[in-house]
Amino acid sequence: MEERTEIATLGEFGLIDHLTKNNEIQNASSVLGIGDDGAVIDHFGKQTVISTDLLIEGVHFDLMYTPLKHLGYKAVVVNLSDIYAMNAVPTQITMSIGISNRFSVEALSELYEGVYFACEKYGVDLIGGDTTTSPKGLIISVTAIGEVAPDQFVKRSTAQKGDLICVSGDLGGAFLGLTLMEREKKIYLENPAIQPDLENETYVVGRLLKPEARKDIIEFFAANQIIPTSMMDVSDGISSEVLHLCKQSNLGCVIYEEKLPIHEDSRHAAYKFGLDPTVCALNGGEDYELIFTLKQEDHDKIVLNEEISVIGYTTDIESGLKLHTKGGNLFNITAQGWNAFNQ
Repeated sequence: MEERTEIATLGEFGLIDHLTKNNEIQNASSVLGIGDDGAVIDHFGKQTVISTDLLIEGVHFDLMYTPLKHLGYKAVVVNLSDIYAMNAVPTQITMSIGISNRFSVEALSELYEGVYFACEKYGVDLIGGDTTTSPKGLIISVTAIGEVAPDQFVKRSTAQKGDLICVSGDLGGAFLGLTLMEREKKIYLENPAIQPDLENETYVVGRLLKPEARKDIIEFFAANQIIPTSMMDVSDGISSEVLHLCKQSNLGCVIYEEKLPIHEDSRHAAYKFGLDPTVCALNGGEDYELIFTLKQEDHDKIVLNEEISVIGYTTDIESGLKLHTKGGNLFNITAQGWNAFNQ
């Protein structure tokens, strides 16, 4: 049997000390971290970008198939993704958790192992947070703080007519990973003797359980003097994000089905589950890629970056939002993606 330490034996401050004892500061802007009433940061003339996310067990994650270490990692990454989506560099996070007594100190240490792994990978400091009791499920709230050169941040509402619509990486993989995990969970609940079979679908499972934020894309923009005209991250599905960008910028668009980047492993998984890869790419959430618009003259700067796909262009608002299918038909794009209030 694994050792189990009840949280009550440490108390709140003891628990915080235990979870943060090896916390190391990496950024000069983190003047004062954990251990006081508040943290102090100084971004030395840069502007500060702040974003926060709430993750609730049973809504945003299922601990039946989400290892706690992966959950800690993902909780950080999804927040950093929002900072990168502003064309900013994340520097600090705070993390608060609500926990029930079904979690041991060892379980929380595992969660924080993932948190620190993400902080180290992305060069971010954990500078504070809170722990409290939750009646049953696990609740995680992360606030990410980043910096950007004055007025270099990128909003959703500033795309121009005729801009290229681009996306990083590939789409639909996380949704397919979720589909597989939910199917295996159902089989397991009906017959616990059957061991889950992930059928070598390591790619789509990884896209779900261990997503990455696109730090590389923001570094690429900086190195090539590119400032997108608008940008956001893909958390709810590309069709939903395209609608946000166009609505807030007062534009229409044309998206080409054959230009949607879909990984071969995702395509195979979709066919195996009897799903259309295009539908998964358009409507699947949690890819944490970046969708952004660029002036046409910047096309030559991105053409050699294999991680960026041009998937369409913006039009005037009267033209509406259209998907140009492989068969040459035009369909209206509707938001079929993840809706937090429509479960």
